[in-house]
Amino acid sequence: MLRPKVITVKPMSNYRLFLSFDTGEQRIFDVLPYIDGEWYGRLRDQSVFSTVHVAGHTVEWADGQDIAPHELYDLSVPIG
Repeated sequence: MLRPKVITVKPMSNYRLFLSFDTGEQRIFDVLPYIDGEWYGRLRDQSVFSTVHVAGHTVEWADGQDIAPHELYDLSVPIG
C-alpha cells in the first residue's frame, strides 16, 4: 500500500510540523526526536527549521535534511 503523499507542511512551535496529506488528512509530526548530532542538530536553529518544504513525497529543509515519507505518516498524530 502506498503511503499518503504530503501536500503541505508548516513549521510549528516545539519542533513540530503541521502536515496535510493528499487523502485530506491533517496530522502533527514531532521532529524533536530526530534533532541530534551535527547534521540534524542544525534544525534546532529556528531559522533553519522554518525552511521546511514539501519535496516529492516527503519534507526537506534548506540544508538537505529530510524525514522518510513512511515515518511522517506512521509516526504523526491525527488532528481532531
